[in-house]
Amino acid sequence: MSPQPGIPRVSLSWLLVAQLLVIIPHLGHLPAWTTVLWLGCAAWRIQIYRMRAGYPSAWVKALLLLLVASGVWLSRGGLVGLDAAVVLLIAVFILKLLEMRTRRDALVLIFLGFFAVVTAYLFDDGMLAALFSLLPVTALLAALIGLQQGALATQPWPTARLAGALLLQALPLMLLLFVFFPRLGPLWSLPMPSDKGVSGLADSMAPADIAELSRSAALAFRARFDGQAPPRSQLYWRALTFERFDGRRWSQSAAVRPVAPTWHKRGEPLRYSIVMQPSAQPWLFALDVAETSLPGARQMSDFRLQRTQPVERSLLYEVTSWPDAVREPEGPGAEAGARRALQLPAQGNPRSRAWAVQLAREHAQPERLVQALLGHFHREPYVYTLRPPSLDADSVDAFLFDSRRGFCAHYAGAMTFVLRAAGIPARVVAGYQGGEYNPSGDYVQVRQFDAHAWVEYWLPGTGWTSVDPTFQVAPERIEQGLEEALVEEQSFLEDSPFSPLRYRQLGWLNQLRLGWDNLNYGWQRWVLGYQADQQLRLLQRWFGQFDGHLPALYLGGGAAALLSLLALALFRPWRRQRDPQRRAFQRFERLLGRHGLHRQPGEGARDYAERAARALPRQAQAIRAFAAAFEAQRYAGAGGTPALLRQRLAALRRALPWRLSRAR
Repeated sequence: MSPQPGIPRVSLSWLLVAQLLVIIPHLGHLPAWTTVLWLGCAAWRIQIYRMRAGYPSAWVKALLLLLVASGVWLSRGGLVGLDAAVVLLIAVFILKLLEMRTRRDALVLIFLGFFAVVTAYLFDDGMLAALFSLLPVTALLAALIGLQQGALATQPWPTARLAGALLLQALPLMLLLFVFFPRLGPLWSLPMPSDKGVSGLADSMAPADIAELSRSAALAFRARFDGQAPPRSQLYWRALTFERFDGRRWSQSAAVRPVAPTWHKRGEPLRYSIVMQPSAQPWLFALDVAETSLPGARQMSDFRLQRTQPVERSLLYEVTSWPDAVREPEGPGAEAGARRALQLPAQGNPRSRAWAVQLAREHAQPERLVQALLGHFHREPYVYTLRPPSLDADSVDAFLFDSRRGFCAHYAGAMTFVLRAAGIPARVVAGYQGGEYNPSGDYVQVRQFDAHAWVEYWLPGTGWTSVDPTFQVAPERIEQGLEEALVEEQSFLEDSPFSPLRYRQLGWLNQLRLGWDNLNYGWQRWVLGYQADQQLRLLQRWFGQFDGHLPALYLGGGAAALLSLLALALFRPWRRQRDPQRRAFQRFERLLGRHGLHRQPGEGARDYAERAARALPRQAQAIRAFAAAFEAQRYAGAGGTPALLRQRLAALRRALPWRLSRAR
């Protein structure tokens, strides 16, 4: 069967290229059979164009659709859900290629392609992904231009150049809409795709969990301070607290409520902004004690910040923290929290319990007991390592008295257990510690290997106080970072040999890495994080206080100005070639028109001149002389210069009677 003339070869070629470019960003989460499906359909479509194969029949199309639905079901566990919907969309986008016969079918495929491009942002909204998306959009525009059956229908590269030019021409209007168009909240929310890997803290903790995070270089968040950033040793980013212990794992208490605890502001506050990566968890990261104006976020009863919805997209929020604040020094809420912070399993770890009782006898004051426990970690031969040995059922006893090798979660969990056994309320705090300062953008970047756990204990009148037993064993971990703490062990990012973070000693490579990270930070802060509150601050900084109508006026005026400039750039009236012959003939028409002799539609120059000569016999010679000179120059390319036409026109003007020329 011959191909339909409504789909030129150039349009079909660009459609095939566009499909490939649309599918490439999805390859990381699409099942492998979709690639095979596209290769088969593309080859079939090419054979159809070469008249070596026919279009699929109705039963073949039904069979293919059934196979695709079965493949989605088997690979995604069903046909409902975001992941399944994206796979099904891409598969239908591919299958539509086979039944495309007319220009209308091609238009449907092109518009479906634009929608498929957008779905890639559900999985990756980074700057590289955004730049790459321009390629399939350009290819789809080229396919759309190729459908017009114009002069470009047989020229692939001019078609692509025109598509790129159209995209560039739309850029100013796109920027205007981005800046001024109101940032509306979503009408609905989409769940994070299950294939989008998110690493981070979980709602419970065992020592091995933190150690596993420390093997990942994935970004957790970036923070920019108003003014100079605090020293690294003071950057303890709280995420959540663990108050329940079952003998192996620490977990959150069900008693934590979205009720702000009692605390008193002291000292100078720290103000900073955070751009947080998706975590699929509701808690936010901040220094103690933190407040934020982010809508939907609140301070919980354990001092952490938490949203009502999980963080499933990059999130920008402003925070103010008081590091010297006094936290719950007294009151019913503090006493209830202290009782929860004394919970221990009924059995297990007998040596640790006995040691805690001994410490309590030797140190009557709780502060002295805490210092004695910290001193024990500092004096004894404890080792900070990412390769701790396996521990038996009494894990705290085995760590404290046998192996003495562990990670921050080992030290924080063991210290909390001993403090509780000694009668001092304590809990484990999980979050991140430190971060790498990026001088290119003046911000701190915190990665998953900065995950950390520390301890806070409560005393009446004093409130909650934070201590870090890891500092007593490996102070370089707190002051310089994980890499310095593992120099002898050589286990820093050992599972990622090609990570540029392992080669920070190479100056040029490190500068390149920091510069690229700064570009991504700007993308997240100013593009992905450009929401309603940031838009309002930006417009107020530019235009001062304004009411709700001014943004629409600016948007409309700016759009009109941009469209006017675009029209000028397209038509370029200043570059039009002047036509002295045409201008002289127009003056000839106006001159005779004053005497009632107007040229009729479609009337040629010679016929018009002859009609005028018959109406004005005394001026017939001058009229015919101008018309002959015009015809010679206009159509024969000879007969003198434009000056000759001006002379003939002046002679006719003198020949016409003055009074008659003023009659009209």
